Amino acid sequence: MAYSGFRVIWEGLRGNRGWQPAWRSPEPKAEYDAVIIGGGGHGLATAYYLAKNHGMTNIAVLEKGYLGGGNVGRNTTIVRANYCLPGNSEFYSHSLKLWEGLEADLNYNVMHSQRGLYNLFHSDGQRDYAARRGNAMVNQGDDAQLLGRDEVRRRLPYLDFDNVRFPVYGALYHARGGTARHDAVAWGFARGADRRGVDLLQNCEVTGIDIEGGKVRGVQTVRGAIRAKKVGIVVAGRSGQVAALAGMRLPIESHVLQAFVTEGLKPVIDNVVTFGMGHFYISQSDKGGLVFGGDLDFYPSYAQRGNLPMAEHVMEAAMTLMPAIGKAKVLRSWGGIVDMSPDGSPVIDKTHIEGLYLNCGWCYGGFKAVPGSGYSFAHLMATDRPHAPAARYRLDRFRTGRGLMDEEGKGAQHNLH
Repeated sequence: MAYSGFRVIWEGLRGNRGWQPAWRSPEPKAEYDAVIIGGGGHGLATAYYLAKNHGMTNIAVLEKGYLGGGNVGRNTTIVRANYCLPGNSEFYSHSLKLWEGLEADLNYNVMHSQRGLYNLFHSDGQRDYAARRGNAMVNQGDDAQLLGRDEVRRRLPYLDFDNVRFPVYGALYHARGGTARHDAVAWGFARGADRRGVDLLQNCEVTGIDIEGGKVRGVQTVRGAIRAKKVGIVVAGRSGQVAALAGMRLPIESHVLQAFVTEGLKPVIDNVVTFGMGHFYISQSDKGGLVFGGDLDFYPSYAQRGNLPMAEHVMEAAMTLMPAIGKAKVLRSWGGIVDMSPDGSPVIDKTHIEGLYLNCGWCYGGFKAVPGSGYSFAHLMATDRPHAPAARYRLDRFRTGRGLMDEEGKGAQHNLH
């Protein structure tokens, strides 16, 4: 069933009786060519690209809960390609190009809006780094523009430019950055994978990974054993727990990252804006709510909720940057479990167990990476060779110390994240 504007009008006129379920609810087969553990954005994208690019259709995606119920539905929807270091820069550039054709590819409205991203800076040192990052983005083939204070004031007049502690010096502007509807991305990839024959198995928790003679043979689930020649682990904040089922201990810590949304307001923010002196980012949804977030809660946790001290910290940053929103009512908050790696960069790699593959460590960058991650992980699982944009996302860099990508400049230590 193809979606189109004409179809929406037609169904509206006939009482919406012709819509069909977006995907099937099949029973598990006894065996698949490949099994993907994790039905979030990355796992569903992997299944879609395995089927589309590599002709692998005898695939199952195993999700403990419901599709899109994890981090892909618990983030602040930002899409960007403004990374600086080699290894990350080319990967996120590739992912953004996929975003730009995603709706046509999936025949699904993921509400991708390239409304532009402003990374504010508040000191001479931050300006210098913004210039360096912008040059790296341009060298990669992406867009970047360094804006002075007056130009930013003209474009974003609602900011507090004369804050005594954190005056706005300017911004690095990324015009192709923006937002997308987070859960719609999961639904679009789920529908696309299902149409190509992939089995999407919800409420199918993996309880064990079967390994014989150094090779993966399948998985144990609450819905029975499933044999598979290849198994991919794509479970974000649960990466350490699932990898432990295969006897692996990952260099990953799981932390809660909170997000917030206000009541619907008249349009005021038509871009994405980040605060350089306090980890804070904000945009406005199509419903009018201000969507924003900030730092991690800074303690390991598997709970999909945050704590009040960090909520207060985020609100303080919001008021410092935009005091005009002080009377807006926060309707709800939520937390996603992010898998933090020691150098702030992800892992897309084979493990030491033949047929077992790992995709984790996305830190703050998971949502914007969904298409690129699925594309590269599918290439790895299908060919046993790394995809070029993700070639540096090796797991062994944490053991050897070679190839670390310290994108955030905080050092390869968990306690500094």
